Amino acid sequence: MARGIFKRNNSKNYWIRYVGLDPKTGKRKLIRKSSGKDKFKEAEALYHKKKNEIDEGKQPEIKIIANHSFGELVEKYLAFVNGRQRSAKTKEYILKPLKTVYGNDPLRRFNTILVEQLQTDIINKGLKPASNNKILSILKHTFKKAAEWGMIEESILQSIQKVKPLPDDDAERLRFLSIEECQNLINACDSHLKPIVITALNTGMRRGEILGLKWDEHVDLKHGFILLNKTKNGKRREIPINGTLQSTFNSLMRRIDIPYVFHDLKKGKPYKAVRHSFSSACKRAGITDFHFHDLRHTFASHLVMAGVDITTVSKLLGHKSLKMTLRYAHLAPAHMAKAVNILDSALNGKISSVGDCLLEPRPHELTHKLTQLGVN
Repeated sequence: MARGIFKRNNSKNYWIRYVGLDPKTGKRKLIRKSSGKDKFKEAEALYHKKKNEIDEGKQPEIKIIANHSFGELVEKYLAFVNGRQRSAKTKEYILKPLKTVYGNDPLRRFNTILVEQLQTDIINKGLKPASNNKILSILKHTFKKAAEWGMIEESILQSIQKVKPLPDDDAERLRFLSIEECQNLINACDSHLKPIVITALNTGMRRGEILGLKWDEHVDLKHGFILLNKTKNGKRREIPINGTLQSTFNSLMRRIDIPYVFHDLKKGKPYKAVRHSFSSACKRAGITDFHFHDLRHTFASHLVMAGVDITTVSKLLGHKSLKMTLRYAHLAPAHMAKAVNILDSALNGKISSVGDCLLEPRPHELTHKLTQLGVN
C-alpha cells in the first residue's frame, strides 16, 4: 500500500495523508482526510491528484479571520439593515440588549450550547415562544451576514443554525370573525377607529401598513388601488379598493398639511397605535380572544370561503410564498369539491375543457364579498 494511503480503524473507505497548507493559518501541516472511496485504485487517484495540486501551487485559498466581537457584528449589522429593511427598528430593539450581555465576547465563542442557553434564559423571563423564536431568527440572520462578510468561519454559522425554534401553538392560531361579528365590531368602534377597522377588513393590510398610509404616496382613488412600495417582504403590492372602502376614504377629512390618511385631528399627527381603542371596541361588541392582526385573517378567510383561489389571496396579502397562505386552504372544501367535479365533467365529455368553467369567482363576486365585510 502506498505510504500516503491507509485504512483507519474499521473504516470501509481508504484515507489519504499528505502535507499541505492549513486554509485558516496558511502554515504547512499534515492533512489526513477520508477519500470517500472503498477501492484502493480510486483512493490512490485522489491522493495523486492532491499531491499534483500541491506541486502545481493550487493550494486552497488562505482565509485568516480576525477575532471579531459580537458588539462589532451588531453595529455592522444594524448599519446594514438601516434603510434596507422595514424591520430595522425591531432588530435594533432586540439586538441592543444582546449586545449589552455578549458585546465583548468573541464571535468564535458562539455555538449551539450558548444559543440554546439564551433560549432558556428567555423562557425563564416569561416571554412567549413567538418572542423567543423572533430573537432566534434575528440572531441567526445576523450570523449569516457575519459569515458572508468573512467575520466568522462557516462552522460557527452551522453550529448556530442547528438551534431549533420552540414549538408555538399560537403560530397556528387562526381566529376570524363572521360577517355578523364584523358588523358588530364596526358599530362598536370609536369614530377614529372605525375607518381603520373597515380598511383592515377590506384589504387584509397589516396594522403598520394601514397607519402609515399617505394620500399622495399610496392611495389612488381614481384608479381604485392602494399601492404599497415598501412591505414586510420588500415587494411592491397593489390592493384593489372596493365600493365600501371607496366610500370610507371619501368620508375622511383630508388636510393639506397632513399627508397621512389616518391621523389625530387634535394633534395633527398619524396614529402610532390603536391597541387600547381596539380592545375597548371588541369588549363592547362581545368579541373575545381577538387581536388587530386577526382582521387580516378575517379578510383572507372570507375570501377563501367565497371560492377565491389561494394564489390570488396570497398576492392580496403580500405573502412571500404560498406556504404561508395554505393555512387558509381548509376553509375551501366546497371549492375543492367543485374543482374535482369540473374535472370529472371534462373527462366524461360533458364540457370541452376544464377552462370552460372558471374555478375563480367573477370579479363582481369578489367585490361583493369584500363589500360584505364593511357594510354600514
